[in-house]
Amino acid sequence: MAVQEARGGAPAGAHEGGCICGDCPHGAREGHRRAVAAFLSRRDEYAAGQGLPAAVAHSASASRQWVSEELTQSAALVAERGRAEGEAWLTGLWRRSACTVWAAVVALLLVQALTAIGAGWSGARTAGLLAALAVAVVLTAASWFHRARGGVLAPVIGEDNRLSTSRAVAACWVLFVAYAVLVPAARLAAASGHRERDALIAGLGLARGAGLVTVLAVVCAIAVLVRRVVGLRVLGQRLQKVRADRPRAADLLTDDSGRGAFADLQYVVISAVALVFAAVRLARRPDQLPDLPWGLAVVVLISAATYVAGKYAEGGRPVILSVVRAREAGDLDGPIRQGDDIEIRGAGFVPPGAQGADRLARMTVRIGAVHVHVPLIPVTGGFSNPTDNALTVPVPADVEPGRVEVQVVTAAGVETNRYTIDVTE
Repeated sequence: MAVQEARGGAPAGAHEGGCICGDCPHGAREGHRRAVAAFLSRRDEYAAGQGLPAAVAHSASASRQWVSEELTQSAALVAERGRAEGEAWLTGLWRRSACTVWAAVVALLLVQALTAIGAGWSGARTAGLLAALAVAVVLTAASWFHRARGGVLAPVIGEDNRLSTSRAVAACWVLFVAYAVLVPAARLAAASGHRERDALIAGLGLARGAGLVTVLAVVCAIAVLVRRVVGLRVLGQRLQKVRADRPRAADLLTDDSGRGAFADLQYVVISAVALVFAAVRLARRPDQLPDLPWGLAVVVLISAATYVAGKYAEGGRPVILSVVRAREAGDLDGPIRQGDDIEIRGAGFVPPGAQGADRLARMTVRIGAVHVHVPLIPVTGGFSNPTDNALTVPVPADVEPGRVEVQVVTAAGVETNRYTIDVTE
């Protein structure tokens, strides 16, 4: 049978495999885009009450269950396409990151050439360019060895596949200090007089670079401490973490749900200002470590302490506050029976970053010994169930009458407290 033609006349299946081009239907980016569009269309169609088969349209519970299963399967396809796009994006990132590094070297050369007009080219400019070349070569080599994990950005990508603010800030300070040491080292290698060599060595003394060294030590220690803190809080079920499809630059300034985080924002801004100041001092006195004033160093340390405090304060274990029988208009009041819907009210049911349908579909409620998957109830533009502070599930017929415990398991695998309800026959 003849192969069907894809758009643009290309045979279907011709680009299967690892293709990531955006022009073929099997590309990672195009496949994800199409899966998202199909899911949103299907969700809005079900929200409007359309597309239901006649076999389940007569029953509200049956139609709700059927819609939830259909949306769960469609969301699983979207998640699979999203992971494929994320992996393809990371694989191609190493080239872009390496190009960015060398573009920075070219920019430094242009700045040096422009500032040399009238003043003339100096040995300090040569040393600065050689130091930049050395750093660029090291970063390019590291980018190649980590090309499957994002190139240069691999060390600052956290276990949740997001850019880590603490690691990024520490990496910037490490690179700057390495460059600041290589500049006088290059000049020392070319120095011919004893006085010049002694002056260069004296410029690396701790008395001048105490502020810079203190900031470097603190930001590196915070990068290690934050990783430890987050790991322990996740294992202790005091912090919910879900994996992102791919890292984004906004991760440096936002929390896992994409909302701006004050602790992260102020840490990045103040560190960037201090780095700019140190770079200016290095440009003025390239024969010594930048003498970061203690006032500015203390500001960076306060910012770092605020960032760590923010990491300790964020998160929290999900909690059930109450469980009530869900009542629709016209229903009679009564106790909870088998087959009834119950509404579980509380907080923290949807972890940050788990607002996608594939993550919502992973939520489970234990009613006694029975595990009930939380149904997805679509509305235009989103879902009315589950939400972060309330979710509705049916009480299966397998639940034995009597006193039973209810417990919610979130998409991050964190369990809530147990709440006891009475189920009657």
